[in-house]
Amino acid sequence: MILDPGETLDALIGPWSIFQLARGHRFSTDDLVTAWRASLAAPRARTLLDLGCGVGSVGLCTLYRVGPEASLVAIEAQDVSVGLFRRTIAHNHLSERITLHHGDLRDPTILPEGSRFELITGSPPYVPVGNGVISPHPQRAGARMELRGSVFDYCAAAARWLAPGGRLCFVMLADDPRTEAAPLAAGLGVIERWDYVFGAGREPHIATLVCGHADEVSRRPRRTGTLIIRGEDGVHTEAYQAFRRDMGFTR
Repeated sequence: MILDPGETLDALIGPWSIFQLARGHRFSTDDLVTAWRASLAAPRARTLLDLGCGVGSVGLCTLYRVGPEASLVAIEAQDVSVGLFRRTIAHNHLSERITLHHGDLRDPTILPEGSRFELITGSPPYVPVGNGVISPHPQRAGARMELRGSVFDYCAAAARWLAPGGRLCFVMLADDPRTEAAPLAAGLGVIERWDYVFGAGREPHIATLVCGHADEVSRRPRRTGTLIIRGEDGVHTEAYQAFRRDMGFTR
């Protein structure tokens, strides 16, 4: 495999690898825990949608987890990320299972009319424009800053395309009030929240929420959980190791 300058080809999940920029936006724990909770929320889903898919890490991990009968539709606006994901799809021989749309998830016409999905994932940017420094690297900037919408836009898009009985799983900052407000504003109800502590003794940094249409899930009790990634000694906790085993990571 010949890589373009500045690219890497990295192991992701199972036999699948992913193209990334060495100094660009790269997949992270945020992506992996999103796929983990999504696949557990709808393990028999066959129609998947990943919003703002970036280089494809969330969608690919979720697709692998729910099994070979599932298919994935993905939407991404950034040219460089679309190009990398297309190469990843070809490299892993997944063109019959993955459809990638180059466009803005806020555009209701980006998908064919009547499109509905049993499981939707999203990893929106965390930082409003004006609340941080915009990276000079366009790919990093788009992944971190809300240049093309916020978690509210992600939830609104998910509500538009979520099938009856379907589930949305997204990741967002744990202490941002918009994390809980966005699904409610879109007519969704939260049925699960997991918080992730990157070091023992710290406050949770990110959270994953699992949602459904509010009228379908309003009576369901909310499930909660917390995953501490590193203990006080700085070593990965047994709970985190168990998460990696559950995901099938061996490298």
